[in-house]
Amino acid sequence: MSDTTLSTQSVANDATEIASKEEQSLAKVMSFGEALIDFLAQNTGVDEVQTFAKYPGGAPANVAVAVARLGGNSHFVGQVGNDSFGHFLKDSLNEYGVNTNALLMTSSAKTALAFVSLDETGERSFEFYRNPSADMLFRPEDFLSEWFYASKGVFHTCSNTLTDESITKATNIGVKLAKMAGWIVSADINLRTNLWPEQGVDVERVIDWFQAADVVKASMEELAELSDDPMALIQDSLAKGVSLFVLTDGANAVRYFHSSGITGEVATPKVDVKDTTAAGDAFVGGLLFRLSEIAGETSVALMTQEELQNAVEFSVACGASAVTKLGAYPSLPSKDEAEAMLNSFTN
Repeated sequence: MSDTTLSTQSVANDATEIASKEEQSLAKVMSFGEALIDFLAQNTGVDEVQTFAKYPGGAPANVAVAVARLGGNSHFVGQVGNDSFGHFLKDSLNEYGVNTNALLMTSSAKTALAFVSLDETGERSFEFYRNPSADMLFRPEDFLSEWFYASKGVFHTCSNTLTDESITKATNIGVKLAKMAGWIVSADINLRTNLWPEQGVDVERVIDWFQAADVVKASMEELAELSDDPMALIQDSLAKGVSLFVLTDGANAVRYFHSSGITGEVATPKVDVKDTTAAGDAFVGGLLFRLSEIAGETSVALMTQEELQNAVEFSVACGASAVTKLGAYPSLPSKDEAEAMLNSFTN
């Protein structure tokens, strides 16, 4: 068991109490993985010394905040360091309405850092300080079955928790517990090659992980890293049990593929792009929020064309809204902002 400032029994008691209170309320959306500090460039650094400002970040944490901002029942599971950055992240998640009863803190490693540089178009490049960091020390036994006692929910992961064997085992335990509870399991491939040892992505590990999910979100660029034939990989995933595969491709239309054979696409609106840092996470947060509305009522496999189209349109609106602002958490839209963006390109 990792060294934590929260006792396992305390977390279990809190989780049990929350589950009983929420049994008849909104479905839980539980995001698992890294919460880290984004040091976001304040200029391009071409003609001057580049400066950075501190923002809370980490893809799963961003997704958790995105769901909370939309009014969802958002929970974050993971681990940060018992340091000033770790406490800043916990306080930030709480401030944005995310339940952090399952956020552990450790003195065995520091909170992860990421330096995010931007080019003139707002596109990002990353430099990570995360080997090892506190999030990577989350172990399989740190997952508690009590966290899944709610009768309905969505469990979300991304590939950054597959970069070493131990955190992979923890991820797989979380997926197993969610499936046993009858929850929807979501996977955002979110491939960051520079987080893997010697830049070497374990392709088989990544594919095995996301093909165990009900819903997969990927970019065309990520699929090209995993397969010479991205479309064949999508079809193979649907054949192996994935119900919904959502594919983004930069400014091109977002396409979706359903196990029933339904396909569709949603054009991305033209907006004034200031920062793409949280675009994908806002998109995923919107999708999970919509899925949480059906969790416990029906399965993703039974969604209709209209339900799928509406869910993806809402997700696109969330992503489009996020890129118009700077930072990760601050850019994530409220439900009103997302719906205003949605109305701007669907009406």
